[in-house]
Amino acid sequence: MKTYMAKPADVVRNWHLIDATNMPLGRLATAVTDLLSGKLKPTYTPHVDSGDFVVVINTDKMVLTGNKLKDKYYRHHSGYAGGLKEMDYKTLMQTNSPKALQVAVKGMLRKNALGRKQITRLFAYKDENHNQQAQKPVAYAVKGVRE
Repeated sequence: MKTYMAKPADVVRNWHLIDATNMPLGRLATAVTDLLSGKLKPTYTPHVDSGDFVVVINTDKMVLTGNKLKDKYYRHHSGYAGGLKEMDYKTLMQTNSPKALQVAVKGMLRKNALGRKQITRLFAYKDENHNQQAQKPVAYAVKGVRE
């Protein structure tokens, strides 16, 4: 019996819609990562980009458990001396909650060209309004998350 290897021409991409209301950021990011990388498909092949498109709405209503709102920081560096910028997650969630989800998902994807291509299929929005109605995304229920 031969092992099935998907080819890029054989990949069928679906559109998923996830409502992030009352979901922990890490659990949501894990579910989104699985969809973007295609790991939930029976035709998953590690070296082929076989993932789906994901639209996440209501990222303003995501939650962080414990003391992460004040203890966790988003840090980035400009590359110049003294160029470290940091922001606590409370401020980040209030000002730019889609960015918080994007950073969490990007940290869970591969660190190569395949991961960079997969992150482009994530669309995150603060509220229910999104620009992907024409693609008719199907509602996706994240398993293992308390409502």
